[in-house]
Amino acid sequence: MTVEIRQHAPGKDCSDFIQAGHVVFRGDGSWVPPLHYELRERLSPDKNPFFKRGEVALFTAWRDGSLVGRCSAQVDHEHLRVHKDGSGFFGFFDTVDDREVAIALIEAAAHWLRMRGMKRMMGPFSLYANEEVGILIEGFEHPPMMFMAHSRPYQGALCEAAGLIKEKDLLAWRYDDPHLPLRAQKAWEDVKRMPEVKLRSIDLGNLEREVELIMKIYNDAWQGKWAYVPALPDEVRKVAQDLKLLVDPEIAFVAEVNGEPAGMCVMLPNLNEAIADLDGRLFPLGALKLLYRMKVKHPISTRLMMLGIREDIRKQRRYGGLSAAMYVETAKRGLAKGYKWGELSWTREDDAPINIGIKMMGARVYKRYRVYQKAL
Repeated sequence: MTVEIRQHAPGKDCSDFIQAGHVVFRGDGSWVPPLHYELRERLSPDKNPFFKRGEVALFTAWRDGSLVGRCSAQVDHEHLRVHKDGSGFFGFFDTVDDREVAIALIEAAAHWLRMRGMKRMMGPFSLYANEEVGILIEGFEHPPMMFMAHSRPYQGALCEAAGLIKEKDLLAWRYDDPHLPLRAQKAWEDVKRMPEVKLRSIDLGNLEREVELIMKIYNDAWQGKWAYVPALPDEVRKVAQDLKLLVDPEIAFVAEVNGEPAGMCVMLPNLNEAIADLDGRLFPLGALKLLYRMKVKHPISTRLMMLGIREDIRKQRRYGGLSAAMYVETAKRGLAKGYKWGELSWTREDDAPINIGIKMMGARVYKRYRVYQKAL
């Protein structure tokens, strides 16, 4: 009963790779099956712009003819250009509770990366840093937020059994406190009185242009941070396309200073609430249910995916309160629209200024993800 590893071509024979998630998470009441069509698109070179900058291999594990796990391996040439660290990635690391299975999958990914000259492997990144990241190591009782990973409680131990060691922990925060701190409230009031500052809602009628503005701020604000890779033009267009169903313009906004984009907040209704009972399928009635749940009876939770300010604005003392003001604006907009709570994710465990600011707003860490690495 040895473990058999099979390799699959992205975009061609992904059915077993997708089905492995259902096998691993069977009976886990917290898991939300991702939409199959969305996962197929993410794994398709024709649909996902990542494949223009990266290479991908998909692996499944089988024992005695039964599907028991999966893992991917990726080389992100844009990451290598920016960081010059010789790192390849692994991702989608989901297995049954079996050390041999975990070791066989990690070794398959490691071998594939070695053959492409990588010096170490890091992950899980599914497929890269702008998608799902990390193994969940705390907070298993909570369903995953949209575009966030979920794991079985044993998966971290299997990573260590496969020779992986901690690279960094990432934090997911829960915010459900309607009482705004007085200091943050004052910062919001001060900023709102500034005649040159405007916090305006996203313009759905010009969504591609809005996403371009947001990603320019993202590329400026995140430059130099751990695992950061810039969003390229084709990826920006794909984001704009994907956000058409998701964006609620009343809770996503751009901060302008003297008419120029200076900061942005991307908070989205939690798609996973709307798809939790669809088992990954949109047909025959799933698409109608999804549309109704997202646009008519919106979810009660949100995910704050990005909140950032241009570096040159951050350096100006006059706008020192802008970050706190944007947190308050986010909370006020969400509560006014009827959302009950939000997840702020993710932040790095060692990013003290960001984490202090989030904690000041009354949020608390309720999930922890771990990224692992291994020398090759």
